[in-house]
Amino acid sequence: MEKHQLVVIGGGSAGMAAALGAYENGIEDILIIEREKEYGGILQQCIHNGFGLHTFNEELSGPAYAEKYYELIKDIPAIRFMFDSAITKIEGKTVTVQSREGLIKIEAEALIMATGCRERPAGAIGMRGNRCEGVYTAGTAQKYLNKYGYLVGKKIFILGSGDIGLIMARRMTLEGAKVIGVAEIQPYSNGLARNIKQCLEDFDIPLYLSHTVESVHGDSRLESITLVQVDEKLQKIEGTEQEIECDCLLLSVGLIPENSLLEDLNVRLDPKTRGAYIDETYMTSVDGIFACGNALHVHDLVDYVSIEGKNCGRHAADYILKRTKEAPLVENKCVSGVSYVVPQTFHPASDIDFMFRVNKVFGESYIHVYGKGLDKKIKKLGIVPSEMQKVSLKKEELEGLETELFWEVLE
Repeated sequence: MEKHQLVVIGGGSAGMAAALGAYENGIEDILIIEREKEYGGILQQCIHNGFGLHTFNEELSGPAYAEKYYELIKDIPAIRFMFDSAITKIEGKTVTVQSREGLIKIEAEALIMATGCRERPAGAIGMRGNRCEGVYTAGTAQKYLNKYGYLVGKKIFILGSGDIGLIMARRMTLEGAKVIGVAEIQPYSNGLARNIKQCLEDFDIPLYLSHTVESVHGDSRLESITLVQVDEKLQKIEGTEQEIECDCLLLSVGLIPENSLLEDLNVRLDPKTRGAYIDETYMTSVDGIFACGNALHVHDLVDYVSIEGKNCGRHAADYILKRTKEAPLVENKCVSGVSYVVPQTFHPASDIDFMFRVNKVFGESYIHVYGKGLDKKIKKLGIVPSEMQKVSLKKEELEGLETELFWEVLE
């Protein structure tokens, strides 16, 4: 059986950053296990610019960002990659790996889950119709086009206004396809404002808010869809059906943290994020197992993923080298307007950055954070669910807390 101080599962932006953070804080034996044949994860298929402004102070494509981060770690002897290798089981802190060399068991003093996220498929949204060719997730279409040069359709409709869907609206248009429109079931977009402007408005692609695709039509190949309007309860409004001819439907209907491996360990998962319940050190409910990046909760920018990964690696190093501190455990409670807060629990013994999302669109408002000895209001001109928020609280503000910290948004 192989033994390592730290095993990182996933070689994307979070995994590479976690390995670097652990190395810079004293860990000398780190193994990154990656199921693909190369580092970088989803970045390798994201050929558009917009990555790296916070991390490298320059605008990069996804592959360029991945390469730049790989350059930071590739010559560090303490960090080793195992490519083309899939984890089949985790027992305690021992992983079973199906690799090129066969089935291997690897034991670690700590594990970091940096497994990223996956797209919600057609089966998750209850859309009626045949399983005809031409219905893809937006990420799958992106991979086919950007990595293999295959255009999945010529007359495209997109369901969901997540960032991948918006980016693919522009990408397909630039490749000569006709993007008829983008539908979003919510009354607001789930993508970043810059992507609405640069990917839809700049190309005169209409956005249908409070609309969804009720059904698809076609035998061997998609021929059309039925678009309907929904009310404030997301229920179909009768009489609003319209049939739209298209040969391809792209689904951008949400991302789900990839945590199937953690389920077998009975790690506590947050029903809102679908990621692990963690404390401020990124440790899950199972001792010695950490989580970061999109495996924890879906981020807006890869730069935030890398920052989080590096912090996770630092805390994993503290755990391995027994540098952790004792303090009471406080739990975050979402009162109104707040969908989730990460970390969900924390020890008030250091400065902590809290990340969260709201559950509806707010205009001028206040983020209200309160608990024993703490009552803080932060004014915001506007907050939308598609943009992750951050509140940084100092140790001095947190140290009076005992059991709970409450979060709400006040208009």
